[in-house]
Amino acid sequence: MTILVTGAAGFIGMHCTLRLLARGEAVIGIDNLNDYYPVSLKQDRIAHVEKAGGDFRFIQCDFADHAALEAALDGVEFDRIIHLGAQAGVRYSIENPRAYAQSNLLGHLNMLELGRHRGSRHLVYASSSSVYGSNDSLPFRVEDRVDHPVSLYAATKKADELMSETYAHLYRLPQTGLRFFTVYGPWGRPDMALWLFTDAILKGRPIQVFNGGEMRRDFTYIDDIVTGVIAALDRAPADDGVEKAGGSHGPHAVYNIGNHRSEELTTLIATIEAACGKPAIRDLKPMQPGDVRETFADISAIQRDLGFHPTTSIAEGVPRFVDWFRAYHGI
Repeated sequence: MTILVTGAAGFIGMHCTLRLLARGEAVIGIDNLNDYYPVSLKQDRIAHVEKAGGDFRFIQCDFADHAALEAALDGVEFDRIIHLGAQAGVRYSIENPRAYAQSNLLGHLNMLELGRHRGSRHLVYASSSSVYGSNDSLPFRVEDRVDHPVSLYAATKKADELMSETYAHLYRLPQTGLRFFTVYGPWGRPDMALWLFTDAILKGRPIQVFNGGEMRRDFTYIDDIVTGVIAALDRAPADDGVEKAGGSHGPHAVYNIGNHRSEELTTLIATIEAACGKPAIRDLKPMQPGDVRETFADISAIQRDLGFHPTTSIAEGVPRFVDWFRAYHGI
């Protein structure tokens, strides 16, 4: 049967679609192609997927508009959903909060309703490590309370998890939520540090280093993320009353998906410098509103249940991104 992928023109969505097509799945991709970052990059991702071949159909649609979503998918059959589409970015949620309420709250509800009424076998959705907020107990575990988000983006992702729990309870809709930890790699997002640093270093411009570089992130390479998403898709939580990862007794599991290594921001910068063959010019800045000092994923639950084992360090992944970046921009 066919798999519906939202955010198919996005970074993770494109890579998941390619992996699904490579193993012979049929994919319907939807995306509204908004201009949060250059639409040309999203269009290039879709073109890259289409060039790869396989049973793929792209529909431009805003899934936060339920009437448009229903019209776009009228007569289209699919049995599973990978819901990756969302308004991304922690800092942008401070500037444009309504975009997050529309896409991440209303949009998630629309996908839950779609899964419910279509009788979907499984809905895998994107949550975020941002839900851990000001949690200072490391590494972050799915058993930890996440009641104190420090950005609206994080609050919307926690709300998505709560809505999903409700639909698993009321309608027995099987779901898996994945808390992604700082995903990077070829075709990545232009608002992320790796893209911004690489672009600035190659062009001889200063990079903005927040909190004086005293920050750590669990950087997770895109291929590892996709492996985890597909593993989750293939194993829907059972409706057996047994407690799942994240605490649900319904058919709803929540997992961290990270590299299980918290890296110094200065280490990332040094790795980019080596890959670019140029030193960075550092412009030290204070901590930004909504940011956290450190993220670190405890991935024991997803290892136990889905056999997930990340394999790519930043020493391998960062040069792959820089090589792609040079090729994409003709540098």
